Amino acid sequence: MIFRRALQREFTHAAAAVFIALFAVLITIVLIRLLGQAAGGRVPAEAVLALIGFGALTELPIVLTLTVFVGVLLSLSRGYRDSEMVVWFTAGLPLTAWISPVLRFTVPLVLVIGGVTLFLGPWGQMKSAEYRDRLESRDDTQRVAPGVFRESAGARRVFFVEIGAGEDGRVRNVFVSDESKDGKLTIVAAAQGALHTDEDGNRYVILEQGRRYDGQPGTPEFRVMSFDRYQLRIESNQQTVPPAKARSKPTLELIRQPDARNLGELSLRLGTPLAAVLLALLAIPLSFVNPRAGRANNLLLAIFIYLIYNNAILVCQSWVSQGRLHFAAGLLLPHLVACALLIPLFYRRLVVTPFWRRRGKGDDAPARKDER
Repeated sequence: MIFRRALQREFTHAAAAVFIALFAVLITIVLIRLLGQAAGGRVPAEAVLALIGFGALTELPIVLTLTVFVGVLLSLSRGYRDSEMVVWFTAGLPLTAWISPVLRFTVPLVLVIGGVTLFLGPWGQMKSAEYRDRLESRDDTQRVAPGVFRESAGARRVFFVEIGAGEDGRVRNVFVSDESKDGKLTIVAAAQGALHTDEDGNRYVILEQGRRYDGQPGTPEFRVMSFDRYQLRIESNQQTVPPAKARSKPTLELIRQPDARNLGELSLRLGTPLAAVLLALLAIPLSFVNPRAGRANNLLLAIFIYLIYNNAILVCQSWVSQGRLHFAAGLLLPHLVACALLIPLFYRRLVVTPFWRRRGKGDDAPARKDER
């Protein structure tokens, strides 16, 4: 009982620290990527927070899997460094006695990983795709921001407004550049402008006190027109619904429509919780640390094994999606290889006598001889 409580407490503290660090790194990466898109005008500033939430939700299984693996590894490695393992081994506990506490700690987190992978992750992918589609369907007036050059959805128009809309709803110092399909360029500069909606619901941009320049770039043929009032109708973008990707489809839909791409995605979703369990078990033999040697060697080896394991799962998923590998083989192959690696690692730690036991036997022999 003391052994089990000590390990559960150690695993919990280590996993909490690892999760906080990894989740902070994940949020930072997602935030930097979205801020770059917001600075380029592809994502509005008010949408950054929602997209961060969706992105963090879809990547949460990876963070939790690493949390389980690294948390168990660090806890047991600390026991080797602080010679706590000597106490447990001397009390008669073999290395396999760590399997039960590790599984007790891992199974609840694996259930969370499975729930996120099978249900919450696809929902987050779907909502993120829908949100981005709504952003892409905005008309050009909704993309304008004061002091920033913005492109239209088709990248044919460039807008600039120096001063945003005030209480009167008017913007100041408007610049619009429009390039047609035949290469002709139209530039409109106006002192002010406003939006207007008629009784039929049609939307217009009304520019006042400005000039319009029409011509062919590279040639002297340009036409200049001054105007007091210039009215331009805004064509609303038609929102087209793209076909749903396999990552955003619900798990039940993947099962109902078992084509190659859906089966590949299903193999990844089912394989992620299995990988978390096997990685936690792999951490037991990998956690051995010689107190006289370097402390980071086993951690580097563990990260290397995780990268290979994760890439093997992704490769098998790709092969299943391409029809080059059967679903069952793609689902089980990387995990069977991990099990094949797990057995010799345990065997090596169980068969090879720890150095403190060998030294203890050598030290006891003279003492017993003196007693005689």
